[in-house]
Amino acid sequence: MRRLRKRSLQPLVRETTLSVHDLIMPLFFDENASEPVSIASMPGQFRYPLREAGTVARDIRDAGLGAVILFGIPKAKDPEASGAYAADGIIQAAVRAMKSAVPDLVVITDVCACEYTDHGHCGIVGDTAEGPDLLNDPSLDLIARIAVSHAKSGADIVAPSCMLDGMVGAIRRALDDAGFCDLPIMSYSSKFASALYGPFREAADSGFSFGDRSTYQISPSNRREAILESDLDRSEGADILMVKPASFYLDIIAAVRELGLPVAAYQVSGEYSMIAAAADRGWLSRRETVLESLVCIKRAGADLIITYFARDVAGWLHEER
Repeated sequence: MRRLRKRSLQPLVRETTLSVHDLIMPLFFDENASEPVSIASMPGQFRYPLREAGTVARDIRDAGLGAVILFGIPKAKDPEASGAYAADGIIQAAVRAMKSAVPDLVVITDVCACEYTDHGHCGIVGDTAEGPDLLNDPSLDLIARIAVSHAKSGADIVAPSCMLDGMVGAIRRALDDAGFCDLPIMSYSSKFASALYGPFREAADSGFSFGDRSTYQISPSNRREAILESDLDRSEGADILMVKPASFYLDIIAAVRELGLPVAAYQVSGEYSMIAAAADRGWLSRRETVLESLVCIKRAGADLIITYFARDVAGWLHEER
């Protein structure tokens, strides 16, 4: 086996290759910010003010990246997440600014309500037999309305992350009715109730005020359920399926790949922070660990990888050419 492991031959027999075209950079825009705000639990990541959206878009293009996914922090929150679908909302305005600055940049929008609700859950909350919780069907109209508002602002792909039953079907019908028949849906179709989202809740100001999200996200114990969730979203019209988080769920990525649609994997905030913290302490090589983690995610079957390391990786890949 060592014959083909000669350093000069390794590139010729490499089975999995990472490209900048595989990468999507997550970005946060904060309606309350006047300058970039450093995210303490995610060193090197920022919340950007709206006025810098065009500059950020050009920086992303100049780094060699072609796609971003956007998250917004509004000025005010309310129980109905009204800021999430406002025509002049933070994401709607950021999409317009980024597309104006770099028209060929693929701008994906996260479609959820958690950043916009005062309770921090992903839709409309009401009383249930087990106490207050997310109400599924009343939240579908809200999520569909958010998706249409993003489409009207110029988003290239909408990405619902709320894990509501029927969300893809509701969004597909609403987009079609509004004349956006060609707009793709990238569904967070296998999203786990993970401990790895902690830093994101600081970044997006999306912590919840009661309970948890285990009634609408998947238990990390449940493989068959995760695959069924993605299969259901495929049947409702999803164009891309997503597994979130990525590194702990490579078996799920591989299984979802068998459903036949393109697969995205989200290397989430906790995955980023673990590597960044270990690298900052000199316990790991940042570059080698990041590249290994992403190659493994791609090897498992991901076509697209959402990662906060995207800008760094684009530079490293350019150096290797």
